Amino acid sequence: MFRVHKSLMTIVAAICLFSVTPPLSAQVSETQTRYIRIGSLQSRFTAIGSERAWNNVYYEGLTWPSDYLLQDNAVIERTFMGCMDFTDSKGQHWDRYCHNVSTAFASVSIFPMVIKQTAKFPNPMVNVDGVDISAPYSGDVDEIDENQVADRIVTNVVNTSMGITMTRKVHAFSQQYHDNYFIIEYTFKNTGYVSAENKKVLDATVKGFRFGFMNRYSVCREGADKMGYDQEYGKHSWVTRRGEDYPQHAGEVANLTESSPLPTWLRAGFEWTGQRDLNAYDNIGSPDILKGTGRLCSPQHAGIVTLHVDKSTSDRADDVNQPAVLGWHAGDTYPSLGDMSLSTAPLHNNMYDLLSGTPYKGIGNGNPSQRFDEAYMATVTDPYKVHGDGGGTGLWIGYGPWDIAPGDSVVLVLAVGVSGLDRTACWQIGKRWYQAYQNASDLGPFTLPNGSTTTDENVYKNTWVYTGKDSIMQTFSRAVRNYELGYNIPQAPQPPAIFTVTSGGDRISLTWDPSPSEKKSGFGGYKIFRAVGTPDTTFEELTSVGPGTTSFDDVTAQRGFSYYYYICSFSDGTDNATGKANPSGRLLSSRFFTKTNYAAYLRRQAGGSLSDIRIVPNPYNIRSAELQYTGEPDKIMFLNIPGHCIIRIYTENGDLINTIEHENGSGDERWNSNTFSGQVVVSGVYIVHFTVTQDYNDPVTGEVKYRKGDTSYQKCIIIR
Repeated sequence: MFRVHKSLMTIVAAICLFSVTPPLSAQVSETQTRYIRIGSLQSRFTAIGSERAWNNVYYEGLTWPSDYLLQDNAVIERTFMGCMDFTDSKGQHWDRYCHNVSTAFASVSIFPMVIKQTAKFPNPMVNVDGVDISAPYSGDVDEIDENQVADRIVTNVVNTSMGITMTRKVHAFSQQYHDNYFIIEYTFKNTGYVSAENKKVLDATVKGFRFGFMNRYSVCREGADKMGYDQEYGKHSWVTRRGEDYPQHAGEVANLTESSPLPTWLRAGFEWTGQRDLNAYDNIGSPDILKGTGRLCSPQHAGIVTLHVDKSTSDRADDVNQPAVLGWHAGDTYPSLGDMSLSTAPLHNNMYDLLSGTPYKGIGNGNPSQRFDEAYMATVTDPYKVHGDGGGTGLWIGYGPWDIAPGDSVVLVLAVGVSGLDRTACWQIGKRWYQAYQNASDLGPFTLPNGSTTTDENVYKNTWVYTGKDSIMQTFSRAVRNYELGYNIPQAPQPPAIFTVTSGGDRISLTWDPSPSEKKSGFGGYKIFRAVGTPDTTFEELTSVGPGTTSFDDVTAQRGFSYYYYICSFSDGTDNATGKANPSGRLLSSRFFTKTNYAAYLRRQAGGSLSDIRIVPNPYNIRSAELQYTGEPDKIMFLNIPGHCIIRIYTENGDLINTIEHENGSGDERWNSNTFSGQVVVSGVYIVHFTVTQDYNDPVTGEVKYRKGDTSYQKCIIIR
């Protein structure tokens, strides 16, 4: 099977990496990171080879769907490795010796040596009205490698005081059916390097080597904020597992296709948000009752599937009985080793036991392989009531043991993914649930995913949310097939290398360079998508054009609205017909290569006189705000204004609350109803004062319409 061949190739690459004599001091800072931002799942990866999501403000990472704000799912990836009968570089013998792979142990027992990101092709340049919005991400990629198969690869190399060097390669794909997971290859090689010097110090077999995680997810940050902040660190997450019968099905992996029955037997574990008993309503899916929309804010299911585990250093066949441990564990209940030089043997023993499947402090009644949800959901609503850990529930996975002789290595491959209901379904289902939530006499009927109905709005909502279990298993199935194919999944054409959006007086013009894939067979053309008001919303297809076209004018844009765009190259589907890796048909380049986050809008000619100035809407009424400028509820526009002026906004009592310098030469400017400090203003009458900062002549007659220093004012009424 291909797994064996590709694992061998991974080993060869790892051996080549360490066969060259490197600099003796090549350590990189443990705080260095690389971001992958090309698909619907986006995340940062650290030099240490394991991620804690806390960035001193919020838990960041595993963002899905990354089209929208606040969709972070990561909390912490507690990563451990251990061995038996070990003598360290100081001559001290340990019955059990373990590492906690985290920044706390950098330069003590963990030594990050390499972190870099390579790309298959450069990021496109995206420009909106002269602003290069792609510039902030220019540092994401360190090297271009046209020969790599994945669109992005982040590589870590980490030495450890155990003499094991860990190489982690994170593979990311932008193809639309494979962009919500990362495939991660780990190579553990006995180099004998025990510090930041790539110098062999130890020369003994590392016995009983084990590697594992306790991963915790918030699933997700936005939903946690809606239902209760403590879910931000996964306090109320349910955990489940699959694959107890994987050994009986392993032979079916090579024959999986998109039309195959969903393989629920894959070696996987995942989490989702459970009930918080402090809430008086059913919060599954985190419906937004604060804003009164009901939109489901936590549809995510996040987890890990195992793709391949070497049987030994000499047998590269997949060990179908791995992982050795797969279940759940309380998130903050683990043996904290502290400073390795001061750690006691019992702590190392406890850590090794944890990696071997013995719950720390007896968590979970000694059963690490439980499907946590199935064991307790029937009798317990809040998972916190089971584990009692303020840190929440973690997905518990362990691999090994292996004996690794000097120079030998083993390979482990897994995929991390997130899936669930899409944003449109979250709006529709949440809205219908909220209607019934507000009206006790509303008994539906409510249509369930299988077409049947119920009169219970909570059953309706929750059944739809739990379809995320099938969605994440479908994601895992695609990851498995991708790996089986050697990453040679059907490829979408490359996006245009340059995409430019220009605001005009009566249209917004879009231009682009031809896609590098345009001259290849199967190229279909380009699709342009547009969102109104905010980039954090659903984009609609605006037009589709054929090969050879490099421009499009959006003449349907309306004055005063903000517009956001992206362009995708698409194939005609001839290269995606088998259904082996994903559904057949057209493939589109990722929207995230060209998606704009800087607004374009119709720019009208400056007003002909100060008497032409208009404020829209006026009066402004919060009850009808969405009817004026969709997606921008606090927006007020100043129209027909001088092309160069200072706009000062005062309260009726004469207090200056904001100043806007308008210098782009157009006749339009926006105000988000806020003060200098960013606070939204209250109801009242406001005075808007305009001071001209540059003479204006009629573009046809040359007549002076107004001069620098001229002023005008208007009243604006705001009702909240």
